[in-house]
Amino acid sequence: MRSRALRGALTDPGLRPLPERAVRLLEDVGAPPRLAAHLRAVHDVAAEIVAWVDERYPAVGADADAVLFGAATHDIGKARHAAELSGPGSEHEGAGYALLREHGVEERLARFARTHASWNGPDVGIDDLLVSLADKVWKAKRVDDLERLVVGRLAAASGEEPWEAFMALDDLCDRLAAGADDRLAFQNAYPT
Repeated sequence: MRSRALRGALTDPGLRPLPERAVRLLEDVGAPPRLAAHLRAVHDVAAEIVAWVDERYPAVGADADAVLFGAATHDIGKARHAAELSGPGSEHEGAGYALLREHGVEERLARFARTHASWNGPDVGIDDLLVSLADKVWKAKRVDDLERLVVGRLAAASGEEPWEAFMALDDLCDRLAAGADDRLAFQNAYPT
């Protein structure tokens, strides 16, 4: 049985619901309510990003379902490293990956727990970059290196000049960042 606060973080209006599989995982690991609220905020932004990419850059080949699951579970390791909910740390990344694998989540989906904070690895694809982008822009944080990598993938797939892809992504990120205060308020309404 989940706590009332966790139930609220998973079902209260204001943000898109998480995929059911992610909800079950969060319940199974006893996720703190603030973690569930954070994952909903990132997932909500990821849904906007993948819809935009699918419409404007379909040739990039983003796997929307994978990105949405990744956004919904990328920080699940914080259920085991709760101090990282309100402070710095990277212990949750490996722990989250292990936790997802222990619960039967396949590698192609569990990897986001590891890749969401380090986007320069050789195996990092567009789906990983989109989860990372959602994890930053949900709170209006802009990361030049990350956005440059996304722009490169968008321009390469579409044939656009990089500056054109940059302008389009910049507009999207500005629009998404405008909702950051509401998303932060949603997250902070739940206990750690």
